[in-house]
Amino acid sequence: MNDKLKIRPEKRLGQNFLSETGIIKKLIGAAEIKSGETVLEIGPGTGNLTAELIKTGRPVIAAEKDRRMADVLREKFNKADNFTLFLADALKFDELKIAAPYKIVANLPFYAAAPIIRKFLESRNPPALMSLIIQKEVAQRICAQAPKANILATAVQFYAIPKIISYVSKGSFWPVPKVDAAILLLVPRAKEGERADKKFSEKFFRILKAGFSHPRKLLASNLVQIANLPREKIKAAMANSGIPQNCRPENLSPQDWIALARVFEL
Repeated sequence: MNDKLKIRPEKRLGQNFLSETGIIKKLIGAAEIKSGETVLEIGPGTGNLTAELIKTGRPVIAAEKDRRMADVLREKFNKADNFTLFLADALKFDELKIAAPYKIVANLPFYAAAPIIRKFLESRNPPALMSLIIQKEVAQRICAQAPKANILATAVQFYAIPKIISYVSKGSFWPVPKVDAAILLLVPRAKEGERADKKFSEKFFRILKAGFSHPRKLLASNLVQIANLPREKIKAAMANSGIPQNCRPENLSPQDWIALARVFEL
């Protein structure tokens, strides 16, 4: 327990607080926060990152799920006129109320990183950029490219360009987690064309999910399960997309999946 705050981190909430100042500054630096931009922090906890964000002078909005931590934050930053706190679960937080442009800078709970990332990338008001600390292995999976692609990487890369800025030792957190972390930068792609088309996006993700249902099988075999089409028509769709008949889902880039979704009949 932290003697000063008299608060014990909640394991069920994935609370591992960032304690190393150098990492905090690198996380903020990667976001390149500019004049006129608002910062959204998710799960600020004890406020170590929050304090440095407030120093930028930009408006800082924080969404904290834990009522105990929210009380600590209110007391700690009650004199900061550029800080607004919401007692809220990030997955239920209404980001539409944030004036664009805004950026997300956060040390995410490892267990909730993927759904939080997807929520904001799919939003009608997506951030201009996300500078995040997440589990190292998850960051590496998100950045994977063909021929070692995976469903998480393809889903994220449909909406954004990912980049690992640096790795973070587990010793940089309190309490110390079991795994190392990484600073992941996500730059959302413009919400236009097919990425702004809800029907196309739904089709894309149905095909993607089916395509990776058995990652080691041939893509054509996996796609059979979602289409009432003869295998010959599936192969024709693949050919029209420029995708080899003998490829596996891990061999496809996000653009390959987009091309397949354009011609594939569900």
